[in-house]
Amino acid sequence: MSGCPYFERRQLFFKNKPPTTEENDNASQAGVNKASKGGLIYGDYLQLDKITSAQLLQSELKGNKIHDEHLFIVTHQAYELWFKQILFELDSVRHIFISGHVRDERNMLKVNTRIHRIAMIFRLLVDQFSVLETMTALDFFDFRNYLAPASGFQSLQFRILENKVGVLDFLRVPYNKRHYKDNFEGEDSETLLAAEQEPTLLKLVEEWLERTPGLEADGFNFWERLRINIFDGLNQEEEKIEKMEDSEEKEELMDELAKKKEQFTTLFDEKHHQHLVSKGDRRLSYKALQGALMIYFYREEPRFQVPFQLLTSLMDIDTLMTKWRYNHVCMVHRMIGNKAGTGGSSGYQYLRSTVSDRYKVFVDLFNLATFLVPRHWVPKLNPSVDRFIFTAECYDSSYCSSDDSD
Repeated sequence: MSGCPYFERRQLFFKNKPPTTEENDNASQAGVNKASKGGLIYGDYLQLDKITSAQLLQSELKGNKIHDEHLFIVTHQAYELWFKQILFELDSVRHIFISGHVRDERNMLKVNTRIHRIAMIFRLLVDQFSVLETMTALDFFDFRNYLAPASGFQSLQFRILENKVGVLDFLRVPYNKRHYKDNFEGEDSETLLAAEQEPTLLKLVEEWLERTPGLEADGFNFWERLRINIFDGLNQEEEKIEKMEDSEEKEELMDELAKKKEQFTTLFDEKHHQHLVSKGDRRLSYKALQGALMIYFYREEPRFQVPFQLLTSLMDIDTLMTKWRYNHVCMVHRMIGNKAGTGGSSGYQYLRSTVSDRYKVFVDLFNLATFLVPRHWVPKLNPSVDRFIFTAECYDSSYCSSDDSD
C-alpha cells in the first residue's frame, strides 16, 4: 500500500496540518501583563477622568435633561481638541520657517508632512458635521435656550487659527458691526492680539517663495523670459487669426485674444499687482507670485516637486476650511432657520457672509491656473547650465540635528 497515491496524500496532510486550537490559544496568551506591576496606565496617560467627566449638560442642571445635548457637547469638544492639534502642527511649521531651518530643504519633508496632516484633520472635521446632523432641528430646539449666550463664534482657538494661517484683518466680516476682537475680553483678548502680531503662515510662505531659484535677473531670469515667450506666442496666434477669412468665428477669436493680452499685461504689471494687494484681491507679493508660478510650471523638476506638493496642500487647507464654513452654514440653517444666533449674531445670515474668498488665505495659488500657457511657451531649462533645478538652497547638518527643528 506504500505506493498508493491516496495514502501518500493523506499522510502528507496530517504531517502538515495547522496547529490545534489549543496550540493557538497558548500562543495568543504568551504575553506578560506589564500593567499589573504598576506604573502609567492608559486612562492616566490620557487623563480620561478629566475628558469623560467634562460633559456638563445645562439642561440637566436646570432639571430637564435633554438626551441630544450630550452629543452636541461631545462633538464641539472634539472640534476643539482637533483645533488644538492643528495649532500644534501649525506652530511647529511656522517655527521651522521662522528659524531659517527651511533653508535646508531636507526639512521640507517635515513641513509637507505636517501641513498635509492639518489638511487631513480638516477633512475629518468637515465630515464630522454628518454626526451632528443626526440630531433634528426639534431635538436641538429642546435644549438650545440653555446655551445662550454661548456661541461658536467665541471659539478662541479657531480665531487664533485664522490669525496664524493669515486671514487678513481688514477683510473680516464685522460681528454685529463690531470688530471680532471686541467679543473677547481679558486674557483671551491678549492672546488674540499676540497671535495677530506673530508672523503668519502666509507671510512665511511668501518669503520662502521670494527665494525661489531661477527668479534672479542675472541668472535664469524666469519672469522676463516667460513674459517674452507669452507675448511672442500671443502675437503668433494673432497672425494666424488675421489670415482667416472674415467671419463670426474670426471676430470671436480676436475678442478672446484681446482678453488674453489684457490678462497677461496685468500679470506683468507690478503696479497693478500692488493695487490688487491693497484691495485684498491678491495676497502674495509680486516676487512671491513669480516664485509660485515658476514652481507651478516646473513642478516635475526634482527641485520643485516637494515645493509643489506644499502649495497643493496649502490649497487643500483653504478648500477644506471653506467647506467647513459652508457645512456649518448649512447645518445652522437647517437647525434654526433665520433665527438669531445664541450669541446675538444674525445667525445663518452672518455665517453665510463668511463663506467667500475674503477668508481664503492662499487665494493667489488657486488663481495661478488663470495664467496657464502651452508647455512650449514655458522657458526651457538646460540641465547642464541651470543646475539650480538639482541643487538645494542650503545644506547644514546643524539644522537637522538641532532640537529646534523638531
